[in-house]
Order: sequence, then structure tokens, then C-alpha cells
Amino acid sequence: MSTPHNQAKKEDIAKVVLMPGDPLRAKFVAENYLQNAKLVNSVRNMYAYTGEYKGKRVTVMAHGMGIPSVGIYSYELFKFYDVDYIIRFGTAGGYKENIKVGDVIIAKSSFSESRYAIDLGIKDAPKILYPSKLLLDKAIESATSLNMKYHLSQVASEDVFYNCYTLEQNIARTQNSDAVEMEAYALYANAQLLNKHALTILTCSDSMITGEEMSPEQRQTSTKNMIELALDIATRLE
Repeated sequence: MSTPHNQAKKEDIAKVVLMPGDPLRAKFVAENYLQNAKLVNSVRNMYAYTGEYKGKRVTVMAHGMGIPSVGIYSYELFKFYDVDYIIRFGTAGGYKENIKVGDVIIAKSSFSESRYAIDLGIKDAPKILYPSKLLLDKAIESATSLNMKYHLSQVASEDVFYNCYTLEQNIARTQNSDAVEMEAYALYANAQLLNKHALTILTCSDSMITGEEMSPEQRQTSTKNMIELALDIATRLE
């Protein structure tokens, strides 16, 4: 089967899907980490590749930017392709001094003002949603095994990239979130609604404290630790 946004056949998609926002990051992972990678979707250039990593069948598929975009792609994967696990990896802005550019962040929760979860049908949906405990535990296990430094943090999922608030106002209104991105809340909502497993792993691409930031090219390629952590988690899943 296919959907309006995904031309892949059901059997083309693995049970474990890694999801970067950027289609070029999906291509990078497929070309540099997967064995026998096959392009299975190119609708709207939202590339999806299925291959193997250390003997584990894995799909890596882009989800675009923002809550609506990740909401569509992850919902379809969970609902119509019978995907069990989605591990999103992407970049985030650091709100706190201890979050340095290049650091890995495991999103233990996501705060958002978005109505996405309510409109999806999660009655009385809170402003903070959580990842799968199974995936969160696997992420900590993997990071420990890889001897990888990470932050276990709440992130804010924003609809507006250029908002009107000061740093202090952003931290206060997002209930003391450590970093900001644009997708985790929708992914966690879809997983909760459909009884699936989801997790977000991020690399700090820019610091709201120091103003330091990665270049567009670095955002695509300088995320080695995050990518390898996501792949290692995949190998630990049934």
C-alpha cells in the first residue's frame, strides 16, 4: 500500500524507523551507515531508505520541519505501515549554559503550546508529553555502552522559529526546558495515541547563551554521535 505522502509498499518499511528532519541527512545515513540501502520513497523529496545496520533491518526516512510535517509522516508510518518504533534525530537550540554546541540531548519529555495532541484526539492532552520508556531506557543503555556524554532533558517543541520572546521568557514559558526544537511533541503524541514507541535524540546546533552555531553543512553531517546512538538503539530492539 501507499499513502498520499509515501509511495513505499508496506513491506518496504522496517519495523524500526530512524527519522531526521532533513532529507539530505537521511541520504547521508543511508550512504554512510546502512548496508544494501534501497530508496523506497521520494515523494516530495522526503527520502526513505531501507537497509541493514549490523544485521538489523532499519528504515531511515525524513520528516521535514515542524509539528504538522512530522505529525503526518510519523502517523502514517505507525498507522498504515505497522512501524513499531520511531527514533527521531535532529538539531536543537540550547537554552542553558551547560548545553554546548555539539552536545547530544535525549528528550525525556517535550513541552508545547501546540493543540496538536488535542486535535489528534487525545482528550485533555497535557502540555508535556513523554517518550516510550522502553526506548528511553535503551537510549541510556546505548549511550552508556558507547561511553557517550549526553543530557537527559526536557525540550520545547515550538511552532514559531523566530519568536518574540527573550531567552528568559522562553525558559519560563516552556516550564524550564533545556533546549528548543520543533517536532518531538507531535511524535510523542502520535505514539501515545497509537500505542507505539517513540523517542527524540538531538544535537545542540546553536547556543542561545553564547550565540555559537553550526553551519548548514555541519547540521547535515556533524551529528555523528547522535546518529550512531540512534543506530545502536535500533540494534537492541526486537
